[in-house]
Amino acid sequence: MSSASARISGDRPMSVSATAAPAWWDPDIDDRLICRAVLTETADVKTFVFEAPGGRRFAYAPGQFANFEVECGGGVETRSYTLASAPTRPDRVAITVKRIPGGIVSNHLHDRLKPGDAIKVQLPLGDFSTARHPAPKYLFLAAGVGATPLMSMLRAEDDLAGGADIVFVNVARRPEELVFRRELEAIAARNRTVRLAHVVTGEGAEPWAGHRGRPTRATIEAIAPDFRTREIFVCGPDGFMASVRGVLAEAGFDMARHHEESFTFGADAAAEAAAAPVDPAEKTWRITFTRSGKVVLCDGTTPILTAARKAGVVLPSSCTKGLCGTCKSKKLDGEVEMKHSGGIRPREIEAGQVLLCCSRPRSDVTIER
Repeated sequence: MSSASARISGDRPMSVSATAAPAWWDPDIDDRLICRAVLTETADVKTFVFEAPGGRRFAYAPGQFANFEVECGGGVETRSYTLASAPTRPDRVAITVKRIPGGIVSNHLHDRLKPGDAIKVQLPLGDFSTARHPAPKYLFLAAGVGATPLMSMLRAEDDLAGGADIVFVNVARRPEELVFRRELEAIAARNRTVRLAHVVTGEGAEPWAGHRGRPTRATIEAIAPDFRTREIFVCGPDGFMASVRGVLAEAGFDMARHHEESFTFGADAAAEAAAAPVDPAEKTWRITFTRSGKVVLCDGTTPILTAARKAGVVLPSSCTKGLCGTCKSKKLDGEVEMKHSGGIRPREIEAGQVLLCCSRPRSDVTIER
Protein backbone atom coordinates (compact mmCIF):
# COMPACT_ATOMS: atom_id res chain seq x y z
CA MET A 1 0.00 0.00 0.00
CA SER A 2 1.34 3.44 -0.93
CA SER A 3 2.27 6.09 1.61
CA ALA A 4 -0.84 8.11 0.66
CA SER A 5 -3.08 5.18 1.48
CA ALA A 6 -1.12 4.50 4.66
CA ARG A 7 -1.83 8.05 5.80
CA ILE A 8 -5.52 7.42 5.21
CA SER A 9 -5.61 4.13 7.06
CA GLY A 10 -2.97 4.66 9.72
CA ASP A 11 -2.75 0.91 10.27
CA ARG A 12 -1.58 -2.19 8.53
CA PRO A 13 -4.15 -4.01 6.41
CA MET A 14 -6.40 -6.63 7.88
CA SER A 15 -9.31 -8.68 6.63
CA VAL A 16 -12.75 -7.25 7.37
CA SER A 17 -13.58 -10.66 8.82
CA ALA A 18 -10.83 -10.44 11.44
CA THR A 19 -11.99 -10.97 15.02
CA ALA A 20 -9.32 -8.94 16.82
CA ALA A 21 -11.07 -5.58 16.42
CA PRO A 22 -11.87 -3.97 19.81
CA ALA A 23 -15.22 -2.43 18.83
CA TRP A 24 -17.15 -1.85 15.63
CA TRP A 25 -19.14 1.11 14.38
CA ASP A 26 -22.87 0.54 14.95
CA PRO A 27 -24.89 2.46 12.31
CA ASP A 28 -27.98 2.29 14.53
CA ILE A 29 -26.21 4.14 17.35
CA ASP A 30 -23.04 5.85 16.10
CA ASP A 31 -23.34 9.02 14.04
CA ARG A 32 -20.23 11.13 14.67
CA LEU A 33 -16.77 11.16 13.11
CA ILE A 34 -13.66 13.16 14.03
CA CYS A 35 -11.50 14.58 11.25
CA ARG A 36 -7.89 13.43 11.66
CA ALA A 37 -6.20 14.60 8.46
CA VAL A 38 -6.76 16.66 5.32
CA LEU A 39 -4.74 15.63 2.25
CA THR A 40 -4.40 17.59 -1.00
CA GLU A 41 -4.87 15.40 -4.09
CA THR A 42 -5.03 18.07 -6.84
CA ALA A 43 -5.62 21.83 -6.97
CA ASP A 44 -9.36 21.38 -6.37
CA VAL A 45 -9.58 17.93 -4.77
CA LYS A 46 -8.92 17.06 -1.11
CA THR A 47 -9.18 13.87 0.93
CA PHE A 48 -10.62 14.07 4.45
CA VAL A 49 -9.65 11.30 6.86
CA PHE A 50 -11.86 10.42 9.85
CA GLU A 51 -11.85 8.24 12.96
CA ALA A 52 -14.73 7.24 15.21
CA PRO A 53 -14.73 8.29 18.88
CA GLY A 54 -13.53 5.52 21.15
CA GLY A 55 -11.48 3.84 18.47
CA ARG A 56 -14.40 2.04 16.87
CA ARG A 57 -13.64 0.26 13.62
CA PHE A 58 -15.65 0.33 10.41
CA ALA A 59 -17.15 -2.56 8.43
CA TYR A 60 -18.39 -1.73 4.94
CA ALA A 61 -18.13 -2.90 1.35
CA PRO A 62 -15.57 -1.17 -0.90
CA GLY A 63 -17.34 1.45 -3.03
CA GLN A 64 -20.12 2.24 -0.55
CA PHE A 65 -20.98 5.83 0.40
CA ALA A 66 -21.99 7.81 3.48
CA ASN A 67 -24.39 10.71 4.08
CA PHE A 68 -22.70 13.65 5.81
CA GLU A 69 -24.62 16.36 7.68
CA VAL A 70 -22.66 19.59 7.36
CA GLU A 71 -23.45 22.77 9.28
CA CYS A 72 -22.83 25.59 6.83
CA GLY A 73 -24.53 28.56 5.23
CA GLY A 74 -26.70 29.12 8.28
CA GLY A 75 -28.24 25.65 8.17
CA VAL A 76 -27.56 21.95 7.86
CA GLU A 77 -26.84 20.46 4.44
CA THR A 78 -26.73 16.73 3.69
CA ARG A 79 -24.41 15.34 1.04
CA SER A 80 -23.47 11.83 -0.05
CA TYR A 81 -19.77 11.04 -0.47
CA THR A 82 -18.18 7.74 -1.40
CA LEU A 83 -15.70 6.24 1.04
CA ALA A 84 -12.33 6.32 -0.71
CA SER A 85 -10.74 4.22 2.02
CA ALA A 86 -10.65 0.43 2.03
CA PRO A 87 -12.50 -1.77 4.55
CA THR A 88 -9.32 -3.83 4.85
CA ARG A 89 -7.95 -0.95 6.96
CA PRO A 90 -10.90 -0.42 9.30
CA ASP A 91 -9.50 2.10 11.79
CA ARG A 92 -10.22 5.10 9.57
CA VAL A 93 -12.53 6.13 6.75
CA ALA A 94 -11.87 8.79 4.14
CA ILE A 95 -13.78 10.77 1.52
CA THR A 96 -12.29 12.59 -1.46
CA VAL A 97 -14.12 15.80 -2.38
CA LYS A 98 -13.84 18.11 -5.38
CA ARG A 99 -14.36 21.83 -4.80
CA ILE A 100 -17.38 22.82 -6.88
CA PRO A 101 -17.71 26.50 -7.91
CA GLY A 102 -20.76 27.73 -6.00
CA GLY A 103 -21.07 24.46 -4.08
CA ILE A 104 -22.02 25.26 -0.48
CA VAL A 105 -20.80 22.03 1.10
CA SER A 106 -17.70 21.29 -0.97
CA ASN A 107 -16.35 24.81 -0.42
CA HIS A 108 -17.10 24.62 3.30
CA LEU A 109 -15.22 21.33 3.61
CA HIS A 110 -12.24 22.61 1.62
CA ASP A 111 -12.00 25.92 3.47
CA ARG A 112 -13.10 25.10 7.03
CA LEU A 113 -12.98 21.42 7.96
CA LYS A 114 -9.78 20.73 9.89
CA PRO A 115 -8.30 17.97 12.07
CA GLY A 116 -10.18 17.73 15.37
CA ASP A 117 -13.53 18.84 13.95
CA ALA A 118 -16.55 16.56 14.41
CA ILE A 119 -19.14 15.82 11.74
CA LYS A 120 -22.38 13.81 11.72
CA VAL A 121 -22.63 10.91 9.32
CA GLN A 122 -24.75 7.93 8.33
CA LEU A 123 -22.78 4.97 6.95
CA PRO A 124 -22.47 2.66 5.13
CA LEU A 125 -24.90 2.86 2.20
CA GLY A 126 -25.03 1.68 -1.41
CA ASP A 127 -24.61 -1.42 -3.58
CA PHE A 128 -21.96 -0.18 -6.04
CA SER A 129 -19.23 -2.61 -5.03
CA THR A 130 -17.13 -5.50 -6.25
CA ALA A 131 -18.29 -7.27 -3.10
CA ARG A 132 -21.77 -7.40 -4.67
CA HIS A 133 -20.39 -8.56 -8.05
CA PRO A 134 -17.37 -10.82 -7.50
CA ALA A 135 -15.45 -11.68 -10.67
CA PRO A 136 -11.97 -12.85 -11.70
CA LYS A 137 -11.46 -9.85 -14.00
CA TYR A 138 -12.56 -6.21 -13.72
CA LEU A 139 -12.40 -3.06 -15.83
CA PHE A 140 -12.67 0.17 -13.83
CA LEU A 141 -13.47 3.34 -15.81
CA ALA A 142 -13.26 6.55 -13.76
CA ALA A 143 -13.46 10.24 -14.62
CA GLY A 144 -12.24 12.90 -12.19
CA VAL A 145 -13.25 12.37 -8.58
CA GLY A 146 -15.42 9.51 -9.83
CA ALA A 147 -12.28 7.47 -9.19
CA THR A 148 -13.17 7.49 -5.48
CA PRO A 149 -15.32 4.32 -5.18
CA LEU A 150 -13.12 2.47 -7.64
CA MET A 151 -10.07 3.43 -5.58
CA SER A 152 -11.73 1.93 -2.51
CA MET A 153 -12.26 -1.31 -4.42
CA LEU A 154 -8.70 -1.34 -5.77
CA ARG A 155 -7.15 -0.61 -2.37
CA ALA A 156 -9.11 -3.45 -0.79
CA GLU A 157 -8.16 -5.90 -3.52
CA ASP A 158 -4.52 -4.83 -3.31
CA ASP A 159 -4.48 -5.38 0.47
CA LEU A 160 -6.12 -8.79 0.22
CA ALA A 161 -3.90 -9.90 -2.68
CA GLY A 162 -6.91 -11.76 -4.00
CA GLY A 163 -5.45 -12.11 -7.48
CA ALA A 164 -8.27 -10.42 -9.39
CA ASP A 165 -7.14 -9.09 -12.78
CA ILE A 166 -7.91 -5.34 -12.73
CA VAL A 167 -7.57 -2.77 -15.50
CA PHE A 168 -8.01 0.77 -14.14
CA VAL A 169 -8.70 3.59 -16.62
CA ASN A 170 -8.33 7.02 -14.98
CA VAL A 171 -9.68 9.98 -17.00
CA ALA A 172 -9.19 13.72 -16.41
CA ARG A 173 -9.21 16.93 -18.42
CA ARG A 174 -5.53 17.64 -17.75
CA PRO A 175 -2.61 15.56 -16.44
CA GLU A 176 -2.42 17.64 -13.26
CA GLU A 177 -6.08 16.78 -12.54
CA LEU A 178 -5.59 13.00 -12.49
CA VAL A 179 -6.87 12.06 -9.03
CA PHE A 180 -4.83 9.44 -7.10
CA ARG A 181 -2.25 9.43 -9.90
CA ARG A 182 0.84 8.62 -7.83
CA GLU A 183 -0.83 5.96 -5.72
CA LEU A 184 -2.34 4.28 -8.77
CA GLU A 185 1.05 4.20 -10.46
CA ALA A 186 2.65 2.76 -7.31
CA ILE A 187 0.04 0.00 -7.03
CA ALA A 188 0.34 -0.90 -10.72
CA ALA A 189 4.14 -0.97 -10.47
CA ARG A 190 4.21 -3.53 -7.67
CA ASN A 191 1.03 -5.52 -8.30
CA ARG A 192 1.25 -7.66 -11.43
CA THR A 193 -2.52 -8.20 -11.53
CA VAL A 194 -3.22 -4.45 -11.90
CA ARG A 195 -2.85 -2.52 -15.16
CA LEU A 196 -3.28 1.25 -15.29
CA ALA A 197 -4.06 3.65 -18.13
CA HIS A 198 -4.38 7.40 -17.65
CA VAL A 199 -6.47 9.23 -20.26
CA VAL A 200 -6.45 13.02 -20.75
CA THR A 201 -9.18 14.87 -22.64
CA GLY A 202 -7.61 18.34 -22.92
CA GLU A 203 -4.40 20.34 -22.75
CA GLY A 204 -2.52 21.00 -19.52
CA ALA A 205 0.74 22.37 -18.22
CA GLU A 206 2.37 18.94 -18.46
CA PRO A 207 3.23 17.51 -21.91
CA TRP A 208 1.14 14.41 -22.54
CA ALA A 209 1.99 11.51 -24.85
CA GLY A 210 -0.55 9.02 -23.50
CA HIS A 211 -4.17 8.26 -24.35
CA ARG A 212 -6.35 11.26 -25.21
CA GLY A 213 -10.07 11.98 -25.45
CA ARG A 214 -13.13 10.36 -23.93
CA PRO A 215 -12.85 6.58 -23.96
CA THR A 216 -14.04 5.27 -27.32
CA ARG A 217 -14.42 1.67 -28.39
CA ALA A 218 -10.96 1.87 -29.98
CA THR A 219 -9.45 3.27 -26.77
CA ILE A 220 -11.07 0.62 -24.57
CA GLU A 221 -10.03 -2.18 -26.94
CA ALA A 222 -6.45 -0.85 -26.97
CA ILE A 223 -6.28 -0.72 -23.16
CA ALA A 224 -8.31 -3.87 -22.40
CA PRO A 225 -8.72 -6.02 -25.52
CA ASP A 226 -10.64 -8.59 -23.47
CA PHE A 227 -13.09 -6.06 -21.98
CA ARG A 228 -16.08 -8.20 -23.02
CA THR A 229 -14.97 -10.85 -20.51
CA ARG A 230 -14.67 -8.41 -17.60
CA GLU A 231 -17.06 -7.07 -14.97
CA ILE A 232 -17.12 -3.32 -15.67
CA PHE A 233 -17.54 -0.55 -13.08
CA VAL A 234 -17.95 3.07 -14.25
CA CYS A 235 -18.09 6.25 -12.17
CA GLY A 236 -17.91 9.91 -13.14
CA PRO A 237 -20.01 12.77 -14.50
CA ASP A 238 -23.28 11.84 -16.18
CA GLY A 239 -22.00 12.67 -19.67
CA PHE A 240 -18.96 10.44 -19.22
CA MET A 241 -21.05 7.52 -17.99
CA ALA A 242 -23.57 7.94 -20.81
CA SER A 243 -20.72 7.93 -23.34
CA VAL A 244 -19.20 4.75 -21.90
CA ARG A 245 -22.61 3.11 -21.70
CA GLY A 246 -23.18 3.81 -25.38
CA VAL A 247 -19.76 2.50 -26.39
CA LEU A 248 -20.26 -0.74 -24.48
CA ALA A 249 -23.78 -1.33 -25.79
CA GLU A 250 -22.67 -0.69 -29.37
CA ALA A 251 -19.79 -3.15 -28.90
CA GLY A 252 -22.22 -5.87 -27.85
CA PHE A 253 -21.13 -5.97 -24.23
CA ASP A 254 -23.41 -7.84 -21.81
CA MET A 255 -24.84 -4.82 -19.95
CA ALA A 256 -25.87 -7.03 -17.03
CA ARG A 257 -22.16 -6.95 -16.16
CA HIS A 258 -21.98 -3.14 -16.40
CA HIS A 259 -22.33 -1.17 -13.14
CA GLU A 260 -22.26 2.59 -12.75
CA GLU A 261 -22.68 5.29 -10.14
CA SER A 262 -22.73 9.07 -10.37
CA PHE A 263 -20.46 10.81 -7.87
CA THR A 264 -22.49 14.06 -7.69
CA PHE A 265 -25.42 14.43 -5.31
CA GLY A 266 -27.65 17.24 -4.12
CA ALA A 267 -27.21 20.98 -4.54
CA ASP A 268 -23.47 20.75 -5.19
CA ALA A 269 -24.28 18.63 -8.24
CA ALA A 270 -26.54 21.36 -9.56
CA ALA A 271 -23.82 23.94 -8.93
CA GLU A 272 -21.31 21.85 -10.85
CA ALA A 273 -23.67 21.46 -13.77
CA ALA A 274 -24.27 25.21 -13.80
CA ALA A 275 -20.54 25.94 -13.76
CA ALA A 276 -19.54 23.40 -16.40
CA PRO A 277 -19.37 24.54 -20.03
CA VAL A 278 -21.83 22.87 -22.41
CA ASP A 279 -20.15 20.77 -25.09
CA PRO A 280 -21.19 22.45 -28.38
CA ALA A 281 -21.16 19.03 -30.06
CA GLU A 282 -24.10 17.89 -27.93
CA LYS A 283 -27.64 18.28 -29.26
CA THR A 284 -29.73 20.85 -27.39
CA TRP A 285 -33.49 20.44 -26.88
CA ARG A 286 -36.36 22.74 -25.88
CA ILE A 287 -38.08 21.88 -22.58
CA THR A 288 -41.50 23.50 -22.22
CA PHE A 289 -43.24 23.79 -18.83
CA THR A 290 -46.96 24.21 -19.52
CA ARG A 291 -48.17 25.73 -16.23
CA SER A 292 -45.47 28.38 -15.94
CA GLY A 293 -45.16 28.88 -19.68
CA LYS A 294 -41.37 28.82 -19.41
CA VAL A 295 -39.10 27.27 -22.01
CA VAL A 296 -35.52 26.22 -21.24
CA LEU A 297 -32.77 24.67 -23.32
CA CYS A 298 -31.23 21.38 -22.21
CA ASP A 299 -28.48 19.34 -23.86
CA GLY A 300 -28.71 15.58 -24.02
CA THR A 301 -26.25 14.96 -21.18
CA THR A 302 -27.91 17.23 -18.61
CA PRO A 303 -30.87 16.26 -16.39
CA ILE A 304 -33.95 18.38 -17.07
CA LEU A 305 -34.07 19.45 -13.41
CA THR A 306 -30.53 20.84 -13.61
CA ALA A 307 -31.28 22.80 -16.79
CA ALA A 308 -34.47 24.17 -15.24
CA ARG A 309 -32.61 25.34 -12.13
CA LYS A 310 -29.99 27.07 -14.27
CA ALA A 311 -32.78 28.93 -16.04
CA GLY A 312 -34.42 29.99 -12.77
CA VAL A 313 -37.38 27.62 -12.96
CA VAL A 314 -38.37 26.57 -9.43
CA LEU A 315 -39.33 22.89 -9.21
CA PRO A 316 -39.81 20.57 -6.21
CA SER A 317 -36.82 18.30 -5.60
CA SER A 318 -34.86 16.67 -2.81
CA CYS A 319 -32.41 13.82 -3.37
CA THR A 320 -31.59 14.66 -7.05
CA LYS A 321 -30.59 11.05 -7.73
CA GLY A 322 -33.83 9.27 -8.58
CA LEU A 323 -34.64 7.92 -5.12
CA CYS A 324 -37.22 10.08 -3.38
CA GLY A 325 -39.72 10.86 -6.16
CA THR A 326 -40.13 14.53 -5.15
CA CYS A 327 -39.49 15.83 -8.70
CA LYS A 328 -41.95 13.40 -10.34
CA SER A 329 -43.76 15.16 -13.18
CA LYS A 330 -46.11 14.36 -16.07
CA LYS A 331 -44.43 14.25 -19.49
CA LEU A 332 -46.99 15.35 -22.08
CA ASP A 333 -44.79 15.04 -25.16
CA GLY A 334 -41.28 14.08 -26.24
CA GLU A 335 -38.68 11.46 -25.38
CA VAL A 336 -36.32 11.24 -22.40
CA GLU A 337 -33.74 8.77 -21.12
CA MET A 338 -34.40 8.13 -17.44
CA LYS A 339 -32.09 6.13 -15.17
CA HIS A 340 -33.67 6.16 -11.73
CA SER A 341 -32.93 4.47 -8.40
CA GLY A 342 -36.40 3.29 -7.45
CA GLY A 343 -38.19 6.61 -6.96
CA ILE A 344 -40.88 5.85 -9.54
CA ARG A 345 -43.13 2.83 -10.13
CA PRO A 346 -43.46 1.02 -13.49
CA ARG A 347 -47.14 1.93 -13.73
CA GLU A 348 -46.27 5.60 -13.23
CA ILE A 349 -43.74 5.41 -16.05
CA GLU A 350 -46.38 3.80 -18.27
CA ALA A 351 -48.69 6.71 -17.40
CA GLY A 352 -46.09 9.22 -18.64
CA GLN A 353 -44.54 10.23 -15.33
CA VAL A 354 -40.80 10.98 -15.20
CA LEU A 355 -38.27 11.99 -12.56
CA LEU A 356 -36.80 15.27 -13.76
CA CYS A 357 -33.59 14.84 -11.74
CA CYS A 358 -32.53 11.79 -13.76
CA SER A 359 -34.28 12.36 -17.10
CA ARG A 360 -32.22 13.58 -20.05
CA PRO A 361 -33.97 14.78 -23.21
CA ARG A 362 -33.77 12.87 -26.47
CA SER A 363 -36.12 15.30 -28.24
CA ASP A 364 -38.03 18.48 -27.46
CA VAL A 365 -40.06 17.75 -24.31
CA THR A 366 -43.25 19.17 -22.79
CA ILE A 367 -43.69 18.87 -19.01
CA GLU A 368 -46.90 19.55 -17.07
CA ARG A 369 -45.45 21.94 -14.49
